[in-house]
Amino acid sequence: MSDRILVLGGSGFVGRHLVEHLHRQGVRVTVPTRRRDAAPWLWSLPRVDVRRADATDPAALRVLLPGHDAVVNLIAVLHGDARRFEQVHVALPRQLAAACAASGVRRLVHVSALGAAADGPSLYQRSKAQGEAVLRQAAADGALALTLLRPSVMYGSGDRLLNLFAGLQRVFPLIPLACAEARFQPVWVRDVAQALVRCLQGDATAGRNYELCGPEVWTLRELVRAAGVWAGVRGGRGRPIIGLPAALGRLQALAMEWLPGEPLMSRDNLDSMQVDNVASSQLPGLAELGITPAPLSAVGPMILGPDHPAARLDAYRRGAGR
Repeated sequence: MSDRILVLGGSGFVGRHLVEHLHRQGVRVTVPTRRRDAAPWLWSLPRVDVRRADATDPAALRVLLPGHDAVVNLIAVLHGDARRFEQVHVALPRQLAAACAASGVRRLVHVSALGAAADGPSLYQRSKAQGEAVLRQAAADGALALTLLRPSVMYGSGDRLLNLFAGLQRVFPLIPLACAEARFQPVWVRDVAQALVRCLQGDATAGRNYELCGPEVWTLRELVRAAGVWAGVRGGRGRPIIGLPAALGRLQALAMEWLPGEPLMSRDNLDSMQVDNVASSQLPGLAELGITPAPLSAVGPMILGPDHPAARLDAYRRGAGR
């Protein structure tokens, strides 16, 4: 394991689990954040150095990188226009590759997304693929020892998947749902964090790509229904779910884009769901990293149930021998 690791996006959903794993293993971790109050829990970890910095700024990257053995890039956006996706998913990887070359930090683990493709139907998928291509070119030029991870949709305590679906059902009497039959292979965020740790434990994964998926395939309708059941909505029955035709689904997404704050759904999200978000079976997965993926059907009730929190999740992992 590298002695000092820079985690870009370390205060986010995946980042906090990764930093926790690394800290437990005695690794010194640097987490840049634009707002010092973004992740107050990080300040209590003695081996975590929280720095106020904008990791999307090339000048900040040049200052942050020296002295580290490896970098993990978790920074991504789910919503935005073409310019925003270009900035975060393409320009940032390009700037990161240049900063790595200038500082001599070659080891990079980059989290992309399942479904990333140059000809994908959404801006999100295409921009993710373009960012991968930038980093692959830098690796081919000898500037990087690169590992690419492509996770499916991630769930876990505090997620914006199961908790979102459960929350909506606590408010609305029924759920109109676009792309109700879109298929996903959800992966537990703690399994993703463990995969990142395994990739950082040596150079054996350099030059390789991995698809990170759970063992079960779910439709969006099934995910929403399960979230309502596990959260005890309507006595454990959940709300009725009404699948929307494509045109009404796009109209719903357009209306959500105009609401204040980050949208619950965008038209680009709908475009992404035109392709099933499941493993291609053409790339290695969690098993090749020595990880048995947790099934959503086992972990989901513990996340949303009345007596869940972290102790039960940890108990599940210990019982599964991971």
